[in-house]
Amino acid sequence: MTRSSATELSLTIGQCSEAGAKPINQDFHGALVPEGAERALKGIAVALADGISSSKVSRIAAEIAVNSFLTDYYCTSDTWTAKTAGERVIRAANAWLHAESQRNWLYENQGYICTLSAIVFKGRAAHIFHIGDSRIFQLAAGNLEQLTRDHRLTISKTESYLNRAMGVDPNVEIDYLAVNLKSGDVLVLSTDGVHEFVGPREMATLVTSADDLDTAAREIVARALANGSDDNLTVQIVRVESLPDETAQDVLEGVELALAAEVPRIPYDLDGFRIVREIHATSRSNVYVAIDSDTGECVALKVLASDLRDNPGARRRFAMEEWVARRLDSPHVVRAVKTQRQRTSLYTVSELIDGQTLRQWMRDNPNPSFESVRNIVEQIAKGLRAFHRKEMLHQDIRPDNIMINTAGTVKIIDLGSVRVAGVREAMPETDTGDILGTHQYAAPEYFLGFSGTEKSDLFSLGLVAYELLTGSLPYVNGVADATTPKAQASLFYIPATELSPHIPEWMDWAIRKAVKIDPAERHETIEEFVADLRRPSGSFKPRSVTPLMERNPLLFWQALSAVLLLIILWLLATR
Repeated sequence: MTRSSATELSLTIGQCSEAGAKPINQDFHGALVPEGAERALKGIAVALADGISSSKVSRIAAEIAVNSFLTDYYCTSDTWTAKTAGERVIRAANAWLHAESQRNWLYENQGYICTLSAIVFKGRAAHIFHIGDSRIFQLAAGNLEQLTRDHRLTISKTESYLNRAMGVDPNVEIDYLAVNLKSGDVLVLSTDGVHEFVGPREMATLVTSADDLDTAAREIVARALANGSDDNLTVQIVRVESLPDETAQDVLEGVELALAAEVPRIPYDLDGFRIVREIHATSRSNVYVAIDSDTGECVALKVLASDLRDNPGARRRFAMEEWVARRLDSPHVVRAVKTQRQRTSLYTVSELIDGQTLRQWMRDNPNPSFESVRNIVEQIAKGLRAFHRKEMLHQDIRPDNIMINTAGTVKIIDLGSVRVAGVREAMPETDTGDILGTHQYAAPEYFLGFSGTEKSDLFSLGLVAYELLTGSLPYVNGVADATTPKAQASLFYIPATELSPHIPEWMDWAIRKAVKIDPAERHETIEEFVADLRRPSGSFKPRSVTPLMERNPLLFWQALSAVLLLIILWLLATR
C-alpha cells in the first residue's frame, strides 16, 4: 500500500500482479508519488502495461512503456498541462518501441508491443491516457464504470485481435480523458487477465469489502484465477483520500507568502544586493539597478508597489514572474538571475538590459523603415514562440514591455501577466477571469470573458506592428470598450495605408488579418504573420478601389448621415 501525505493531494494505492497460468509475467505496473512543489505541479502518476503473448520481448516493452511514462513525465516542463506532457512522453516511448520492433523484424516473435493505461492525478482531476485493451474503471454506486474503450477488433465470437497498441506503428493514437475528482473516489486499472474473468460488480464488491486496497487487489487476482483466467493478471486500485482546496496549492514553494520587500531609501542593501538607483515605477512595481556583492554584476531588482504588498493575489502573481523567467531560454525574453543567497523577502532579480523601451524607440524613430519594423516584429515573435512552446501566454505585449538593447536585440520584459497552462491546471484559482494585460493592447476575446490563446498574443503583436508603421492603433473605437459581440461587430479597422500611404497594400493586409476581431480569421500561427510581412501572401488579392467604408469609416458614416438628413428635409418640404 502506498499513501501520500494527507496535507496535499492524498491517495492510497493498492497493487497486485501475478504470472497466473503462464510461465512469465509480461505485465508491468508502477506508481510514482513525488513530494512538495513537484506533486502540486506534476501530480501523482500510476500506470500499467500488458505485453502481447505472441512476443518473447513484450515483457520488456511493457516495462519500458511504464517506466518511461513514470520517469519521463516528471522530466517534462512543469509549465505544460498533464495532457501535453503525458502524450509527448507516450509518443516518444512508442517511437522507440516501434524502432526496436522494426530492427528485429527478421526474428520470430520479437515485437516490442504492449498496451498502456495510465493516470496522472493532478490538482482536482484525473488525466487518463489509454492505448489497447487494458482498462480503467471508476467505482460508482456499487459498480465499476469503464472509462476507457477497448482497442480490439472482434471478428467472431471466438476471434478478435488488438488493433491499437504501443510499438505497432511509428505514430500512435492516444485516448485521453480528464475526470473531475472528489474525496473518496476510487479508480481501478486492470489487464485483460483480470477483467475478462471478474465482472465489474464483483470487482467493486471486493474493493469495498476488503480491509485495505492491497488486500483487495490480491483478492481480485485470486478470484480471476479461480474463475479460470489463463493470462497474466495485474490490478491497481487508487482511492482519493483528500484533494487540495482550490486555493491550497503552493507551487511556488511558499515564496508568495513571504513579506514583500521594500526599499525605504537609496542606496539600500538587501540580501547582498546594493540598490543604487531607481529605473522605473508603476502602480504595480518599482524597478531598481542593484549590484550583486558576490559577482559585481549589475542587475534589475523589482519589488511590489507599496499598495500591493499586503495583497496575497498580487504577491503570488509577482512571484510567478521570476518562476516563469527561469523556465524560459530565449535571447528575446528577459533572463532571470540566479543567486545562491537566502532571500529574506519577496522580490525578483533579472538581467539589466542596457537599452531603451520600444515606446522610446518609436519616439526616436517616427518614420522607421519597413526592414527595421520587420526586424523588431520578428524578434518579438521569436520571444513569443519561447512562451508558446512552454504552453504560456504573455498576455501583455505592448511597446512599454519590449526592450531593445544597444546591440539591437529585442527582449520581452514584464512577465507579470503570463498565463501558464500547467500551473492553471494545478491551481484553478489563478484563472480569475481578470484581464491582466494592458486593455489597450488586449485581444477582443478577453473582453467577452474567453480565455486567451496563442492567437491572442498574435493580435497584440499585430497592434504593435501597426503602431510601429503608423504611430496609431487600428480601430476607430477602442477594443477595450467593446465588451459584447454586438459592440465588437461595430469596430472598424482603419487601413494603415490611410495613415501612411507609402505602406504596401499587401503589408496592410497582413496586419489587418493579424488583428481581426474574430480569432478564427487571424493567421493560424505567428510564423505565418511574420512571413506575410516579408512578402505578399498567396491569399492576398489587391483591390483597385478600396470601399470608403473601409478606407475611412468615420467619413463614410458622416456622409451617409448627411445624405439621410437631406432626404428627410426633402420629404418634409414636399408635404
